[in-house]
Amino acid sequence: MQHVHAFGDDALGESDTVGLVGRLRSGEVSPAELVEAAIARTEAVNPQLNALAYRAFDRARETARQSHGGDTGYSGFFQGVPTFIKDNVDVAGMPTMQGTDAWQPHQAAADGAFAKLYRSTGLIPLGKTQLSEFGFSASAEHPRIGAVRNPWNTDYTAAASSSGSAAFVAAGVVPIAHANDGGGSIRIPAACNGLVGLKPSRGRLPLDKDLRAMPVRIVFNGVVTRSVRDTAAFYAEAERISRNTTLPPIGDVRAPGAQRLRIAVITQSIARETSAEIRELTLKTAALLEELGHRVDYLDRPPVPAHFADDFLLYWAFLATALVRGGRRMFGPTFDRTRLDNLTLGLDRHATRHLYRLPLAVARLATVRRRHTSKLYGDYDVVLTPTLAHETPRVGHLDPTASYEQIIDRLMDWVAFTPLQNATGEPAISLPLAESAAGLPVGMMFSAPLGQDARLLELAYELEAAKPWPTIAARA
Repeated sequence: MQHVHAFGDDALGESDTVGLVGRLRSGEVSPAELVEAAIARTEAVNPQLNALAYRAFDRARETARQSHGGDTGYSGFFQGVPTFIKDNVDVAGMPTMQGTDAWQPHQAAADGAFAKLYRSTGLIPLGKTQLSEFGFSASAEHPRIGAVRNPWNTDYTAAASSSGSAAFVAAGVVPIAHANDGGGSIRIPAACNGLVGLKPSRGRLPLDKDLRAMPVRIVFNGVVTRSVRDTAAFYAEAERISRNTTLPPIGDVRAPGAQRLRIAVITQSIARETSAEIRELTLKTAALLEELGHRVDYLDRPPVPAHFADDFLLYWAFLATALVRGGRRMFGPTFDRTRLDNLTLGLDRHATRHLYRLPLAVARLATVRRRHTSKLYGDYDVVLTPTLAHETPRVGHLDPTASYEQIIDRLMDWVAFTPLQNATGEPAISLPLAESAAGLPVGMMFSAPLGQDARLLELAYELEAAKPWPTIAARA
C-alpha cells in the first residue's frame, strides 16, 4: 500500500482548521506561514495525486500578506487559513473548467454566489481542485487530464466528483476544502478518503446562477474536513454571514446532543445489491449506536419506488444534454464536443432517446420527499445506510474511455445510496467509521429530515468521540 501525505513539522503541522484558527489568534503562526506551508505541501504530493486543477499561489500569498495586516475586506472566523475551491464554481480571476479540457480556459469576471460567501469566511484559496468531467462520474479519471488518486493508496480512486479537494484534505495539504454534491460528491469522496462530508439541506448554502436555474435543484455546496468540529464551524460561520431564514438554524454546534435518537438502519439500496463486507460494516455501526443508547430498527429498503433510480439517471442525463448541446453558448466558440469523455456523451444519448419520459421523471423527483421520505421521518429521527454499496474501486474501474454501458452500470452499482437526498433536499453526512479489508476508509451515511443538519452534527460529534478515525499520518 502506497500512502501519500504531506503532514510534517511545518506551520500547518497536524492541526485541523479550528486548531489553526487558535494558533493564528495566539500569534504562534501567521497567515503567510500557513500559506507557504500549504503551497509546499501541494507541490510535494500533487505529482502523485493529480488533484490540482489551477494554481493561484501568488494571489494566495498576497491575500495572506493582506490578511496579516487586516486589510482584506473580510473578517471571517477562518481568516488566514489556506484552502482550495473545486473547479466548478466561479472565482474571479480563475478559469472554471468543470473537470474537462473541451474548451480554452478563460478567467471568470467575478466570484459566483458560493465563492463570495466562502471567501468571506476568511479562508484563503490556493487555487482550484480537479473533478470528474462536469461532475458526472464518481471517479475523476479524465483520459487526458488523468486520474485523481487516493492518498490512502494511489492504486485506488479518490472518488468524485470532489476528488481533488478530498485528496488534498486527506493528505494534509489543507485542513478544509470546498466540495459540492449533485449525486453524492461531498459524501462519496469523504467516504473514500476518510473525511467528514455533510451535504446540507436544500437552500442552506448559495448556488451559482446556472445551478439555481435547474428544474430540480439537486446540487449542494459544502466542504470536506478531517474533523467534525471543522465542518460544524464552517456551517456556523456561513450562517453568520448569510442565513436562509426558511430553514431551522444550525447554530454553533460544539458537542454531542443529549437526545437519544430513533434510528432506522437500511443496508440494501433500491435496486442494487450491497457487498457483504459493506453490509457487515454497516451493521457494526448500528451496534455501536445501540451501545450509545439510541433505538435502532432494521428496515429492508429505502421507502421510495423502484423507478427512482431511472428517474434520477434520466434527469442527470438531461443535464449532460444541456451542456453538450449548449456548450458553445456556455463555454465559448472553442468548445469541442469531440473532446468530451464517453460518460458525458453517453448520458447525452440516453437523455435524447428517452426525452419523452423527462417531464414525468422531473415531476416524480420533485415530489419524492413529500410522498415518500417524509413518512419515514415520521417514525425516525435519523437513517443510517452505507455511503456506498461497495468498497472503493481501483483506478480504471470507471475508466471514461470504456463503453457508456459499462461505465453507467458500474457507476449505478456503486453509487446506489447517495442520490436520494439530492432529490429530496434532506441533509446527509458521511463519517469514516469503518475500514475495508484492503485498509481503505469506508463511510457510513446518516440522513435526517429537511433542516435538521444540526442533529446530524451532534450525532457526528458523538460517534467521533466513541470511535475516532485515524489520519493517513497516523497509519503511515
